[in-house]
Parts: sequence; C-alpha cells; structure tokens
Amino acid sequence: MRDTDLLQAGERIDDLVIGQLKVIQSESEFCFSLDAILLSHFATVRQGAHAVDLGTGTGVIALLLTERGAGHVSGVEFSPTMFAMATRSVMLNQLQNKVDIVHGDLCNIKELLPAGQSDLVVSNPPYRPVGGGFISPNDRVAMAKHEVTATLQDVVNAARYLVKTRGRFAMVHLPERMSEILVAMSQAGIEPKRLQMVHSAVDKKPKMLLVEGIRGGNPGIQVLPPLIVYKPDGSYSDEIQQYYKQFR
Repeated sequence: MRDTDLLQAGERIDDLVIGQLKVIQSESEFCFSLDAILLSHFATVRQGAHAVDLGTGTGVIALLLTERGAGHVSGVEFSPTMFAMATRSVMLNQLQNKVDIVHGDLCNIKELLPAGQSDLVVSNPPYRPVGGGFISPNDRVAMAKHEVTATLQDVVNAARYLVKTRGRFAMVHLPERMSEILVAMSQAGIEPKRLQMVHSAVDKKPKMLLVEGIRGGNPGIQVLPPLIVYKPDGSYSDEIQQYYKQFR
C-alpha cells in the first residue's frame, strides 16, 4: 500500500522531521503546532511507559511519545473526523503495536480506559474558556481552541482517573491561566513539580506554559529556565533545533 492510499479528499502527509514520523492533516481541521512538539519533549517519559494523550487530535503527540521511548500510547479523541485521521496516521507509521486511538469523550473517561494504569498522561487541551476571545466558525477548530466540549477541570479530572500513584501528568497551556492550572492539579492530588515558560523571543512575554505534576507527589515545584523559541533573525533557537536533532 502506498502512503497516499491512506489519504482522503483534502488531506496531506506532513513530515515531522523527527525520526521517520509522518502525520496526516487537513486544512479544514485543526493542525498541530509547535506546542505539541514542546509538550512531547517536556514530559518525563520512562522507557516502556504506558501513556495516554487526552484530546489527541491528529495523534502527533501519541506518535512522538513512542519516539521518546513509550511502550504504548492511547490517544483519546472526541471528533470522529480527527479520530479517523489519527488512526490512519498510526497506520502510516506502522505503529499499530504501540499506539491505539480511542474514540470517545474524555469527560466520560471511565467508559473508555481503566483507572490508575498509566505511567504518564499528557494533554494539549483547548486553551480558552467559552467567551474568552474569538471562536472560530469552524466547529471542529473551535473545539480544539475553546473549552466547548471539555474544560480545564475535565482534563485534570480525567488525568487523575488515569494516572497511577507516582505517575505523571504533563500539559501545555496559557501562562495567564497558571494559577487556575496549579490549583486544579493540586486539588486533584497531582502535585505540580516542574514548570517552564515558553517565550517566542527573549524580549517577549511568555506565550505558553509547560507543567508536569506527580500524583501523590510532595509539595515543591522546580521552575525551569525560560525556553526561547526564536533567535533575533527569526530562526529556531539552538534549544529548539536540538529538540529536532536529538528528540530522545
């Protein structure tokens, strides 16, 4: 079978430039961006770990976690279209033995996956609450950017259900929601342990926040040095370039 045989109308195959991984995307759907790459690199991945990606979208984070050494990754996706696309991306990379895409609502996670079995849960969730900023007229894009189908609390609750004691939950989100994120994690028994701000340039305010917590962890958080994405000339910083060169 040729790779293009897996494509449907309007879809394309994008090279992730990491390992030999490729992903199927469509311009009419929400496409992954750098935040997925950053989260996949930031999360602590033990060799052979069982991981879950909540709101997997194109499946890019699930695929990347296998490159980090995860033994098996389940990607949970609500949209039937994105579920089908991510499933075909798994086939495209011949990773059916390591990645499965689960169609369902993370708000009903108890109906989809077992409790307390995951070493790692990750999520690149919708960033903005409904009513916060412009909502795309494309319903599928709106669900990816705004909390139309799942709130921050829903994501944290699902992670708490899935992750085993001493397991980890990592997320990328907006800096302006940091206090809300840390409180929600801590109240769910997932103690925030690592935090990093992501800046587009050294003289710009942070655009993203990376955070990782441990279920049942002791209080105390490590704040990492800021991550700068671009050099003054507009090219990727040395650290970002290194992510692509040595993703492991």
